[in-house]
Amino acid sequence: MWIDVLRAGLEHGLAPVSWTDYLYLSVGGTLSNAGSVDSHSYMALKSAMFLNWMLLLVYANLVLEYVCHRLQKRLRQRGLGHLLPTHELGAFFAVLGGLGQFGIITRARIVLEKAPSRAKWVRLLYSDFSIFTRDQEHLISSTVDNPSPDYVEGSLITHQSPPNNWRSSFYTPSHRSKIASLLKSKKGLLYSIELVKYYDDQTADAIDQELEVLLKDLNFIPGFVFKKDVALIDFLGRVGRSAAAADENNHSEAHPWLNLFVPKSRILDFNAGVFVDIIGRHNNTSGPILFYPLNRKKWDDRMSAVTPEEDVFYTLGLLHSSPPNSYQIYDEFNSQILGFCKRAGIKVKQYLPHYKSQGDWIQHFGPKWPTFRQRKATFDPKFILSPGQGIFNSA
Repeated sequence: MWIDVLRAGLEHGLAPVSWTDYLYLSVGGTLSNAGSVDSHSYMALKSAMFLNWMLLLVYANLVLEYVCHRLQKRLRQRGLGHLLPTHELGAFFAVLGGLGQFGIITRARIVLEKAPSRAKWVRLLYSDFSIFTRDQEHLISSTVDNPSPDYVEGSLITHQSPPNNWRSSFYTPSHRSKIASLLKSKKGLLYSIELVKYYDDQTADAIDQELEVLLKDLNFIPGFVFKKDVALIDFLGRVGRSAAAADENNHSEAHPWLNLFVPKSRILDFNAGVFVDIIGRHNNTSGPILFYPLNRKKWDDRMSAVTPEEDVFYTLGLLHSSPPNSYQIYDEFNSQILGFCKRAGIKVKQYLPHYKSQGDWIQHFGPKWPTFRQRKATFDPKFILSPGQGIFNSA
């Protein structure tokens, strides 16, 4: 699990450059099922999670190895190019976002870097969706003159999805009171950007100035910037602690989540139809609502993972929690959102998808379907792996 990676790495002063928000997930499962992570560190935004890895994949009697482009360059620069593997890469790219259809990742070599010791943790509030999204896109567009944070994530605040929830308890009681007053004046809908800048003893003297440089060009609501200074382990473990506390109170909660990739060209329509209308009209949303951008060019198109065909797209994470006997309410709520997108012609892609027919799967994979089908014939011709998804007729 990711928590094991964190603990083992920190013993040597090292850590991966990308993380999941929730650390109690398996490394192989994260890459197989979604091919990406919910936590979007700057490195993950630059290169997607996959290319931060040197993976060893074991599938049946076949062993394949792939070294990411960044490591290939480093090895060649050090005169170690002869160590690069020459095996066929097909299975490597197949399993990334392949939903377990082609192989099982049994081991992973993870790229490590020197671990920071602390995190400057900031949240900013917005009432204007266009400004909220423009600032997020600014933060993920790194240039020499535009330094980037180490972590960026956007979210919504509503009466049903309050500032503090099972996913993170960031705000103090006085903060919550201040935000509640603003929320009431803004018709029950606010947007928030969460960003983090890591540092250690060597960079401590400069960190506050670096943070101010990050914030100076942003257009959040004046007076609604909230800051914390925490140990790295406290920031990375924030979701695990909150989720554990929630589980103590609700041992049998259901989680009928909806995760979508939304093309940038339609986010204004998505905001009006989903955030303002559907979510605004319902009082049964329960849990965090995440919404943040990704750069498509940082995703390797050879992977099985599917994204919208635009340079920038947004991730929606609608993380419901409900009693076990009430999940149908949220399934219907999710269906309303998908129905709106279909009627409006918004070509969303489901992240962690579930479909009931092969036709829906074909539509989901789009131009990648022929390759996906061929990979199945190559790596799992007997349809042994993951039959319950119903992707193939023989399943």
